[in-house]
Amino acid sequence: MAKRKHVEDDLENSAGNEDSEQEFSGLEESSSEGSEDEYDEIRVEFEWFDPQKQDFEGFQMLLRQLLGTDASFFHLGAIADLILEQKLLGSTVKTDGNEGDPHSLLTVLNLKQHRNKPVIKSLVDYLLDRAATSSSLSPLISLLGANGDNEIGLILSERWVNIATEVVPPMYEMLLEEIEWAVDDKEPYTFTHYLIWSKIYHAVPSTLDETTNRPIKKMKPVSSKDVDDGQSMYYFHPEDEVLHRYAMLHGNFDYKTPVPEGDSRNAFQDFGVTPHGHLILLDAAALKTAVQALKAEFPFLPTTSGVAMDESWSSTP
Repeated sequence: MAKRKHVEDDLENSAGNEDSEQEFSGLEESSSEGSEDEYDEIRVEFEWFDPQKQDFEGFQMLLRQLLGTDASFFHLGAIADLILEQKLLGSTVKTDGNEGDPHSLLTVLNLKQHRNKPVIKSLVDYLLDRAATSSSLSPLISLLGANGDNEIGLILSERWVNIATEVVPPMYEMLLEEIEWAVDDKEPYTFTHYLIWSKIYHAVPSTLDETTNRPIKKMKPVSSKDVDDGQSMYYFHPEDEVLHRYAMLHGNFDYKTPVPEGDSRNAFQDFGVTPHGHLILLDAAALKTAVQALKAEFPFLPTTSGVAMDESWSSTP
C-alpha cells in the first residue's frame, strides 16, 4: 500500500505534490560518440510504499549489496523478515507500482528489542568485531556491548546505483515521523542513538595502465573531503557527507571477506573500486537536524535536473 495520507500531506508541503507519487526529471548520458558532456532528459515517477511481503526478495538483494562481501555472514532472509514485521515503519521507493521491485529501502531495527534473536546477535557481534579494528569506531564497543541495554536504532539504507540521492531525504523524514507515531502508541522505538550502516570506496587504478601507454582519464570524485590511511574516500551514498557534520563519530572498516580485484582490471575502465564498510553514529536530536540539512542539500522537487540517472532500472547489484 502507498504511504499513509498524513505522510503524503507532508510530501505535499515539502515538495509541492499532492500525494506520494513524484515525477523526477533526471539526466541520462548521451550515447552518441564524442558527446561525453551531453545529456538526454528522462522522466521517472517515484512512489513510496510501506514494506510489504512481496518485497522480501528485493530486500535481500538490497541487503546483499549494502553488506558487501561479508553479506554471506548474515541470514539475509531473517533480516528481511524483521523489516517486514514492522509494517508501518520504514519505506521503499518503486517506479512500477505496488507490485514492482523496491529500488530503495530505508528502515530502522531496534537492537535492544531484538537482541536475543540470532540474526541481530550476529549483526552486533560483527559490528563489535569491526569496531575493534578501527580507532574511529572503537567507542562503539562500549555502546553496543553494554549487555544490549542501550536504545540504539540500526538504520539500514540502500538503493540501486541508478537511484538519485534526492529520494533519500523524504524517506528519512517519513521514518522520523513513523518513529514518533510508534512512540505515541507505546511501541519500543524511543532511541537515544542511531547507527547508520553504509559503505564507501577507494579508487583503484587499472592494472592495464602498468603495461600500456594509454592515457589515464581523471576520475571525477562523487564527493570527498575525507582521507583514510592516506587514500581519498568516495561515497556510494552522497548523503553520508552531510550526516558526518552531525555525527558523534564515523569511520570505515575492512570487510573480512577479500574484495575481488576484477573491477580494477577492466579493459574499459580507468579505475576500479575497493569498497569498505562505513558506520555513522548520531544521537536522536542530531539525526533530526541532519534530516533537515539533507532536505536542503538534496531537495526533491517535481522537476529536478543535474543528477545522472540510468534509463534501465537494474534489479541486480
